[in-house]
Amino acid sequence: MAKKGLDDQEKGLGRREVLECMVWAGTGVLWTISGGVPHSIGLIGEAAAAEPATGFTFLQMSDSHIGFDKAANPDALGTLREAVAKVKAMPTKPAFIIHTGDITHLSKAAEFDNADKVFGETGVQMHWVPGEHDIIDEDRGKAYLDRYGKGSKGAGWYSFDDHGVHFIGLVNVVDLKGGGLGNLGAEQLAWLEADLKGKSNSTPIVVFAHIPMQILYKEWGWGTEDGGRALDLLKRFGSVTILNGHIHQLAQKVEGNMTFHTALSTAFPQPAPGSAPSPGPMLVPADQLRSKLGLSTVTVLQGNKPLAFIDNTLAG
Repeated sequence: MAKKGLDDQEKGLGRREVLECMVWAGTGVLWTISGGVPHSIGLIGEAAAAEPATGFTFLQMSDSHIGFDKAANPDALGTLREAVAKVKAMPTKPAFIIHTGDITHLSKAAEFDNADKVFGETGVQMHWVPGEHDIIDEDRGKAYLDRYGKGSKGAGWYSFDDHGVHFIGLVNVVDLKGGGLGNLGAEQLAWLEADLKGKSNSTPIVVFAHIPMQILYKEWGWGTEDGGRALDLLKRFGSVTILNGHIHQLAQKVEGNMTFHTALSTAFPQPAPGSAPSPGPMLVPADQLRSKLGLSTVTVLQGNKPLAFIDNTLAG
């Protein structure tokens, strides 16, 4: 699939890393965002018929809310199974799946069990960070850490490297601040600074956390109070991609060498900022629900051209 705006000379970088975001919109049109500018590149059918991308691919999923059974989606486990079926049907399996939090709705053991069983059907390695719904057990997150926190620090933060990309999982759902804003805390920020210290400026960075790192809508707590301090530590890198969940809708922004992307939920949609008195599960007609749900794939391509992140967001 042709990529637009990949330029070796762009902004003087010797090796430019660019994120292209392709959205399978409800209208059936596939869009690409290159350098922050959207371009229509064809209908879903045409895109599906195109050659599959080659390279290192990983998948983002978010906000499965296993255990949720209200009117907005009486069967969150069922819609997760549908999303997993799409993963299993992919012509090229992703190297791994990053889940950006709210695996469960109430942090119950049975909910974690059900999630593990369904995600296990992918046959793909998982990387997790918690959402606020994953740490509301009596021991304030022990249930999550016992399952997914092996080798992590503090409340579950960690990093790893794959195919030349440095991945950082952050936790910003502990001790939420007034209005529900996320918080990283001094200990985690000190760890992040130390983690980045040995990395060269040309290292592509992918950060994933549950709540958006930027303040998207303060009135609803859609942002991280001290996220700016983490972003300052990341500014020196030529390519930084930040993946979040929590708001259950697409929000994409390019700011300098940083690209911010929040994912759709596999469980239920939420209203757009300010369009309702408060955030929360949004009831839509049953025949429209799946068009509001989704998952994202990211492909890392390397060759004679600069490294490129290609983000395909599948809705419905």
